[in-house]
Amino acid sequence: MYLLVIILNKEEHLDDILQTFLEVGITDATVVDSQSMGNVLAFDVPIFAGLKYQLDGSRPYSKMIFAISEDLEAVEYLTKILEDMGINVEQPGVMRIMTLKLESVHGKPEELDFE
Repeated sequence: MYLLVIILNKEEHLDDILQTFLEVGITDATVVDSQSMGNVLAFDVPIFAGLKYQLDGSRPYSKMIFAISEDLEAVEYLTKILEDMGINVEQPGVMRIMTLKLESVHGKPEELDFE
């Protein structure tokens, strides 16, 4: 079992990612609003205020997506589908995708019912 973590800086891709999750069989996911370290430093820590000029055009917020997958191949397939949709995951500032092997998971997610 694997934990998939996506830091999504381009929030316009959120719907595409969640739809792709369903295509590859990932139904256990959580989406959280987040901020990058650079933005927190630039806007909340006065000594680093000069950073806000380097962040010109960047978005102050991002999304973090946490998902559990039984199969690492589903995660690889997810990346391929996103690239086929024209979402370049390797382009700087779009997103970061990470996977972690899980030793154990306790509890059950809510069942998704699309009827």
